[in-house]
Amino acid sequence: MKKLSFLFLLIIVVFSCKREDPQLGDAPTISDAEFTYSSSVTSDNVIVFTAANSDVIAKWDFGNETKGEGSTAKGIYPSKGNYVVTLTVFTSGGSISNTKDVVIVNDDFTLLDDPIFTNLTGGISIGSKTWVIDSVADGHFGVGPNPSSAAAGDNPEWYSATGCEKLGCGMYNDRYTFHLAGFRFDMQTNGDVYLNSAQAGNFPGAFSAPASDLMAPYADQLNKGWSINDDGAVLLKLTSGAFIGYNTGTNEYKIVSLTENEMILRAVDAADNGLAWYMRLKPVGTLMGVCGAAPPPPPPTDSTDKYILPIDFELIDVNFTPFGNSTDTTVDNPDTTGVNLSKRVLETVHGNETWAGVFVDLKSQLDFSSNTEIAVKILAPNTGVLRIKLEDSNDGTIFIEKDVAVNAAQAWIEVKIDFAGEPSGTYDRLVFFPGWGVASAGTFYLDDIKQQ
Repeated sequence: MKKLSFLFLLIIVVFSCKREDPQLGDAPTISDAEFTYSSSVTSDNVIVFTAANSDVIAKWDFGNETKGEGSTAKGIYPSKGNYVVTLTVFTSGGSISNTKDVVIVNDDFTLLDDPIFTNLTGGISIGSKTWVIDSVADGHFGVGPNPSSAAAGDNPEWYSATGCEKLGCGMYNDRYTFHLAGFRFDMQTNGDVYLNSAQAGNFPGAFSAPASDLMAPYADQLNKGWSINDDGAVLLKLTSGAFIGYNTGTNEYKIVSLTENEMILRAVDAADNGLAWYMRLKPVGTLMGVCGAAPPPPPPTDSTDKYILPIDFELIDVNFTPFGNSTDTTVDNPDTTGVNLSKRVLETVHGNETWAGVFVDLKSQLDFSSNTEIAVKILAPNTGVLRIKLEDSNDGTIFIEKDVAVNAAQAWIEVKIDFAGEPSGTYDRLVFFPGWGVASAGTFYLDDIKQQ
């Protein structure tokens, strides 16, 4: 396995030897810490650094949590950006540091041809991958001793959760997306998270979870960062605020194993370093069932099926009913960039009627006493108008319609319509008219329909 150590990931190759016996005498001056750098013949993203004084001990910080030693050293930068590089030189009289900015103009992800990154992010050809806790399988969560015992190894030998045991605790509906570009990490919480009781003071509003420990309200942690450090044990580290699964006060995880379709992580408890917590994750769309239900049912066949918001199409094909000669199909997300990282979405080809669209029936009437907005993500072929209609499924004469502008084309956006003041307990049918007022308006995609 390659040695990897960096926030924005890189392979550091140090060549040339450090002096074991530095100069004796006066403390070093800033001139002793001068250095130059240039692109290597290999790539503009592989930079060669040279210290001006080869008679001192030289240590490098390459500005991306990678380090090196020696009068000459090499840093590899797959990601474009501005990096502050620091050279610190040491003599028997002391040390001194000097910094310079290094600008990398372009990404070069071919430098990241490594199984760890490919399995974690989908690799260069895909660019991002979303993981979830393998909730339906026994052993998806547990705890063991730290350090691990020689007999059991890295396994939750003290306690191992059965499938769906932590249902309703705020962990199973969280999603974790690793992007190769910029080594960006997105944590989608769906509003709350699961945490160890010792972390209560770090999470305002924490309350008892259904299956022990605590839950707490927690916003999505988007545009965070991730890094890999392979120094005997492969460590995954997230930037501040982000974590995976069960919060024990840390954002650093040992990767016990990582394949294309499974990842097992181990985290040392920050409040009790005698404990190690384990979580098993799967890529979105590969779970073998859904907690709280039987294994994923086949797509519904008639409009009598009813659903609960939010609707996101990930684990089942939600039954929408098309009208106006439209179609509806659950498909792979055609654009997993921007605001929509989901794998599966609803595709609807607009019919030849100006009022064509799709609708879905809900299990209960909408309540607008607190959450008054309906939000939906849409990818449209052209700018235009999306009309949203709320209706009583038993009496089509009882309804409310509102329009919202779709001001971007060929890219996912989220639109919201406020139904404040509308009666609660009345509407249980949600109707979408994408491309309102235009016949045969093209192919639209909808996702992440929710009330907020």
